[in-house]
Amino acid sequence: MARKPKGRMLDGILLVDKPAGLTSNGVLQRVKRLYGAAKAGHTGALDPLATGMLPITFGEATKFSQFLLDADKRYLTTAKLGVRTTTSDADGDVVEQREVPADLDRARIEALLEAHFLGEIEQVPSMYSALKHQGQPLYKLARKGVQVEVKPRRVTIYEIRMTALRGDEIDLDIRCSKGTYIRSIVEDLGLLLGCGAHVQMLRRLDTGPYKADMMIGLEQLQSLATPAAGSDDEKGIQARLDALLLPVTSALEDLPSIELEAEQAQRVLQGQRLALRDVAAVELIKIFERDNGRFLGIAQISDDGVLRPRRLLATA
Repeated sequence: MARKPKGRMLDGILLVDKPAGLTSNGVLQRVKRLYGAAKAGHTGALDPLATGMLPITFGEATKFSQFLLDADKRYLTTAKLGVRTTTSDADGDVVEQREVPADLDRARIEALLEAHFLGEIEQVPSMYSALKHQGQPLYKLARKGVQVEVKPRRVTIYEIRMTALRGDEIDLDIRCSKGTYIRSIVEDLGLLLGCGAHVQMLRRLDTGPYKADMMIGLEQLQSLATPAAGSDDEKGIQARLDALLLPVTSALEDLPSIELEAEQAQRVLQGQRLALRDVAAVELIKIFERDNGRFLGIAQISDDGVLRPRRLLATA
């Protein structure tokens, strides 16, 4: 007999503004406890130094985490010039210090950004990244002094703008594809300037369809979870927290959708294929039941008009 999971069964997505100094898993565990959730996960870890957008998925939303992992991102970062560190950020040990060029100006930096970092580029991830080598995260190997060959990977920088230059600090606003390492961009920019650089501040603003103004901070979340003197019961607190959750479908905004009749929906939920008429082939599509608007999951429609379920909601 299957063991019943501990905690509440709830589905949805919460956009947390991660504070500096905490790991992404640490934030996840705090939020999971506040909600009393049976199942939760996060999409796209941020370093302890970093702040900003950390989507937390609950229940059935965890099935669609990959869509957020694969989504484009937007970051703000401050590059500290003249200092290189072991981790390419402010949490690492200093390995080299150099003078910042006296003739450094906006025009030169902007020219380098456009020539070397805009569009599709190839970058080598840091040894302190969460990429895995033979099942081990690179950062764990690096801390043990183990060096392995890290292969370059292609990423796309859609936009990179310098928003401020303050002596030995440069502020950058970067919109990029999944898998982009901001530390690598800052490290490479420092090398091009001849003085080295590391990430002093990093903040993720956007993830896919989610924008910065949709986030909620941990302190505010904790405040909402704290009962008011003599007025709140547990159900009231839960309702207040649950009102912050976005629907599972919000992570799938870019996918087309199709509505099915009740009988068709039942067949799909049983994992059966459907032969449809006058439909175009599509790699992934959202499925809804027409009568009640229920979201059932996602499917593929082949060239011959056959709908094949790919990922379904158990709670549908």
